[in-house]
Amino acid sequence: MQAEIERLFDSRPAAYTPEHFGAFAAFQISLNEGRIRAAEPDASSPTGWRVNAWVKKGILLGFRMGSIVDMSAGGLSFCDKSTFHTRRFGPQDGVRLVPGGSSVREGSYLGRGVVCMPPMYINVGAYVDDGTMVDSHALVGSCAQVGKNCHISAASQIGGVLEPVGAMPVIIEDDVLVGGNCGIYEGTLVKRRAVLGTGTILNRSTPVYDLVRNTVHKATDEDPLIIPEEAVIVAGSRAITHGPGKDWGISIYTPVIVKYRDSKTDTKIQLEDLLR
Repeated sequence: MQAEIERLFDSRPAAYTPEHFGAFAAFQISLNEGRIRAAEPDASSPTGWRVNAWVKKGILLGFRMGSIVDMSAGGLSFCDKSTFHTRRFGPQDGVRLVPGGSSVREGSYLGRGVVCMPPMYINVGAYVDDGTMVDSHALVGSCAQVGKNCHISAASQIGGVLEPVGAMPVIIEDDVLVGGNCGIYEGTLVKRRAVLGTGTILNRSTPVYDLVRNTVHKATDEDPLIIPEEAVIVAGSRAITHGPGKDWGISIYTPVIVKYRDSKTDTKIQLEDLLR
């Protein structure tokens, strides 16, 4: 499959044949079933993850192959590429897609026990593992990887990436709590059991100040911003120390690690099995 996808991506034919569309359909089904993914754990990598660039090439290939078609439903008007319909689920999938305006795009994986509260959106290439809840007005962007038993709280944004094909997507490992109105962008890697307080924004440009370990976490040219395991982060600020900013008493936003998870934290953020 990889060889066929890369061949079609690199050498565009004069016209796409039924065999080409069949190859893309098989690729899309593999994404839906979680047998292939845009990034996957890799113990040999410094970050613990490996990007599968060919998978992102396959998704981009689908946009190239598709034509714009009418996808209207009822009284609502929609038009999109013919290769990317909305996913449909049945009780056998073990996914709760609660009525109320949510949408999951073809080419994304949702594990058993995932709960989708309306309205929310999961984009193509995303991988949402077992037992995770995606709350109202939340976004899981293209190719984002979300682990098991996470809670993506209301109005949180998990950024997506398709280009460049080698870029790391946002990765949220197992048992992470993302508080309301958080934003995680630009390939940030949030390690397991971290907790993001309400309104925390993480990206490549903003360093994270660790008050517990007396260090500063930053992205580099080679590696994304990595949030350590069990870190508890809140939205903070730091004073500008020179120029007009200092004279005017201005501070700028920065995320701050204020502690690491303990039994008190676990009690406060315990996920309820009853909701799943």
